Amino acid sequence: MMAVHKITDDFYEDTFTLLALHSSMEDYAIVYALNLCLKSRFKRSSQDLDISDQISFPIFEWKDDSNDSYWTLITNYSVQEDNLVRSGLFENEPSYTTHHLVPEHKDADYLLKVEHDDFNLEKDTVKQLLTVPSIITAYVLDVDQLKSKSNLIF
Repeated sequence: MMAVHKITDDFYEDTFTLLALHSSMEDYAIVYALNLCLKSRFKRSSQDLDISDQISFPIFEWKDDSNDSYWTLITNYSVQEDNLVRSGLFENEPSYTTHHLVPEHKDADYLLKVEHDDFNLEKDTVKQLLTVPSIITAYVLDVDQLKSKSNLIF
């Protein structure tokens, strides 16, 4: 008889903080504002986070060597154009579907994932983020309460 080994969700444990950002700016503009105000060096990753063939999320990353942390900024939404055949008044109008990386927090525009070992980082980071003029609000999300936690493993 052969043994069957299963890997559960609890197998992956990483210490990271997840912050929700609200902003009406495009992703490149928010990255520019973060780099300017926080003295960070976010750069666009060469690969996007692909959930499926048609759903992908752009990733911006920064390795902070001085604080031994790894920062990832990702949009919480992806807009996909649907290819529907319609007739009538709106037959030539495209249809769009919005997908969310963390559907529990659809109101958040961006997610900032910070992998670190410092436990006091959350308060300081939120204070710094609120100084960025283009960010409406920022707050810490409880990762343990998320049903879509597996989407954040990348």
